[in-house]
Amino acid sequence: MIQFKKSELDNGIRVLSEQHPNSRAISMGIWVLTGTRDEVEGEEGISHLLEHMVFKGTKTRSAYQIARSLEALGGDLNAYTTREYTCYHALVLKDHWQKALDILCDLVSNMQISNNDFRLEKGVILQEIAMTDDNPEELIYDVLFEKAYVGNPVSAPILGSVKSVAKMSKTKVANYYKSRYTGKNIIVSVAGDIDHQIFLKGVENKLSKKKKANFQNQRERPRWKKAREAVEKSSEQVHMLLGLPTASFQDPQRFEAYIVNTLLGGGMTSKLYQSVREKKGLVYSIHSMLNTFVDSGSMMIYAGTDLKNCRKVTELVSKEFKKLKQSGISNSDVDLFKTQVIGSILLGSDDIENRMSSIAVNEMVFGEYRSVDSVIQKIQKVSRKSVNDFIKTGFNTDKVSGVLMGAGVDELSSWWKNFEF
Repeated sequence: MIQFKKSELDNGIRVLSEQHPNSRAISMGIWVLTGTRDEVEGEEGISHLLEHMVFKGTKTRSAYQIARSLEALGGDLNAYTTREYTCYHALVLKDHWQKALDILCDLVSNMQISNNDFRLEKGVILQEIAMTDDNPEELIYDVLFEKAYVGNPVSAPILGSVKSVAKMSKTKVANYYKSRYTGKNIIVSVAGDIDHQIFLKGVENKLSKKKKANFQNQRERPRWKKAREAVEKSSEQVHMLLGLPTASFQDPQRFEAYIVNTLLGGGMTSKLYQSVREKKGLVYSIHSMLNTFVDSGSMMIYAGTDLKNCRKVTELVSKEFKKLKQSGISNSDVDLFKTQVIGSILLGSDDIENRMSSIAVNEMVFGEYRSVDSVIQKIQKVSRKSVNDFIKTGFNTDKVSGVLMGAGVDELSSWWKNFEF
């Protein structure tokens, strides 16, 4: 039987576990509640740079020793940065959980940066920025965030800019590490066949000496701005990305937003896939996704097409928007897409890494545990009426922002900026 338990150390670090008795694997993560939206002007990209730097060495391990530590056991060690948090995570066989915990705690407690490593890793990140700039399918998201959330730190790219990374000092990164990687800013989560009290004792041994948080994130809720941009860039296709504000993680209508997102572009049965690709053959790829923060969110629709088909694709997307606004959703579609969402959640719940992440995100957002069954129950309560109420109040097609990116889009700029969805 799956069991969840939560404890808190004296310094404010929260420790979460979900026991899966039949799992051979242990998935473990240390979550630091700092990301792009917590960076001030001039330090854009510092959270991501710091994530890279901790792998360059600690007081007890070299970069190679860190890399070899879990790979030699058949495990995996990695990290990623988002706009709201940074996560260091490991996947190992259950017999090796203590080694994984030791490595992760070392990373978030004992970073040691040499001048040479700092210089080299900044160069690596500048190459990563250049790689993104060469990939329109990635770059287009940064451009839309920049335009739609202008004036808020969440608008900045996670990688930062060439200018901000080049100017970053080792002292600033070290101070950021000391001030943010503390107390209430840290969540440790684990999922697998592990006893909570034994795991808690292990975390206490490694992290109890960490200082309580003396830093509080000062986050301002981002406001969505309607904006259109045409970015001339050499590429084989024209890339189109549309966005509109929608439910946040904490919004009571977030499950209705999931259903609408799935209906519009969640798979091959979605309205956009069927109308734009299957019936007209205008794209290879078209899909939608939700980007949700604690206090805000957006729905984004991506399509890749030829320059000559941009108008047709846009008009077809607009047509689906209007159908949804005017006619709402049918009972049969509610049933179909509820089943699709529930199936996806249930399949994901068999993934031990997914569960480790889920319990940590629920703690970050809600401050409590939400079982898979409780989430399914909430989705089951979604009705045709509740989805149609969301479409009326939370599906804001009058606020559609968008980016066209590709060769020749300059000639579409005036039409694009004035198109009404």
